[in-house]
Amino acid sequence: MSEKAFDYKKEFKNLYMPKDKPVLVEVPSINFIMVDGRGDPNNNQEFDEAVELLYGLSYTIKMSKKKGSEPEGYFEYVVPPLEGLWWVDDDKFSFEERDNWKWTVMIRQPEFVNKEVFDWACKEFNIKKPGLKPEKARFEAFEEGLCVQMMHIGPYATEPETVGQMDGFMKHEGLKGRLVDGGKHHEIYLSDPRKSKPESMKTVLRHPVARV
Repeated sequence: MSEKAFDYKKEFKNLYMPKDKPVLVEVPSINFIMVDGRGDPNNNQEFDEAVELLYGLSYTIKMSKKKGSEPEGYFEYVVPPLEGLWWVDDDKFSFEERDNWKWTVMIRQPEFVNKEVFDWACKEFNIKKPGLKPEKARFEAFEEGLCVQMMHIGPYATEPETVGQMDGFMKHEGLKGRLVDGGKHHEIYLSDPRKSKPESMKTVLRHPVARV
């Protein structure tokens, strides 16, 4: 990888590298490749295939330069981290009850990526891995606006402790969480669970909020 490769985590530390205490952040509109699904992500083939599809499409775009299909405006970059949106339809979101979870997994795309580039990547990837059905993916802008976020350090199972700190911060700052009116629990995965010790994993947790 070139040393000059643009790394979104380093260039936008306010979005990807918060401290281990709650902070307010304004999240702008960002372009993503997204895949939707439902249910507990653990031992879930649909979830695993969604993640594989996301990385496959993202790296197809990244490697387009080597195939002579470099999009206009292309620049060298580090593929941004995997992110996940989690919610339920008619009940309170719970970390214990996972069967009713709905989710969107997604990876941010560089600014030169547009619908045309995305469609090209889908066709290319479909030739390589037709079983993963790139038609399940979509290219879409997502704007969260005002959010509270915090770095969670540790296994996913202890996330409720971090969320509790975020909830306390919201009350202190006169903010209302929006998880009950269309907002989604947002996780940004900075660590690979296959390679990291559970106690040292880093995950950005983000909740959309509104001022009371």
